[in-house]
Amino acid sequence: MGDFDLRTGAELLAPAPLFNTTGPQSFAFDDSNGQVYTLQVVQDGIRLDDEQEAVAYDDRKSAGDMCLTRLDSSGNTLGHMYLRGFGHGISFGVEPTGQRTYIWLEGRADPKNGYGRTVVRVPFKDGTVLDSSDDSVRHFEPVPGATAVCPALDLAGERVLVSHEEAGEHRFSVYGMADFLAGRFTPAQTIKAGVQVREEEWFQGCALSGDFVYVLTGNPYTGKNGRNPRKSGGNTYVSAIDVRTGRAQGRHKVKVAPDLPYREPEGIAVRRAGSQAALCVGFSVKAKDRRELTVYRFTG
Repeated sequence: MGDFDLRTGAELLAPAPLFNTTGPQSFAFDDSNGQVYTLQVVQDGIRLDDEQEAVAYDDRKSAGDMCLTRLDSSGNTLGHMYLRGFGHGISFGVEPTGQRTYIWLEGRADPKNGYGRTVVRVPFKDGTVLDSSDDSVRHFEPVPGATAVCPALDLAGERVLVSHEEAGEHRFSVYGMADFLAGRFTPAQTIKAGVQVREEEWFQGCALSGDFVYVLTGNPYTGKNGRNPRKSGGNTYVSAIDVRTGRAQGRHKVKVAPDLPYREPEGIAVRRAGSQAALCVGFSVKAKDRRELTVYRFTG
């Protein structure tokens, strides 16, 4: 399906703890430095340095407060930063540039639901707290009035993918990166998600590679009498949409690692090693006192 074979996969990242105990929402690769970044909602009961008191998880979620963790390829934590008021972190991108690493993510979270309404590009600064409203944060609005906005990057193709809700429809728009940074928001392609994101399945991320947008959907396991019991093998699906035509090019059930505890699909991204590319799917899994991230890769 697309450029990748989703019938078999291999573990790329063993279950790894993040800086906070909450579950991962998505991940992205810094292939130049062999690192993985992941976003999560700030955990319950944390009081950051400039806050008067600890904040509850539900308040963090509705405010769009996230923790960004930087991991090495083995899952060891290398750094973190807090991003307040940005969004939910369904999808994001990492752009290494010289001595700096820029994070592309949603911004200006909607207080009604905690999801972003703009796209931002901010430098990673270990141990810091950054607010979406800070003067240093530049907000891009490729689709004014859009909701549930989240970006992904195709660095090899120098493109930006923006997932968004517009006029009651879920859409994906593709932009040249240079044009996007210059504020020129005429998309090269805009396509509708259509049945690739089904009502009963949660949208869990998107990625852009070559001629295809890859869409991840699914839910965590439920009890045996629920809609997604373990015996079903889960309902994690990856769908491909051809950006040239907007047509669906297949929908594949991801059957890898069915015995993971909890096993909620959380994030999809492309990892590149030289000329080789792999489509990677992340899962949130349960550990003793926290959620952890594990990632599986699929090659062509």
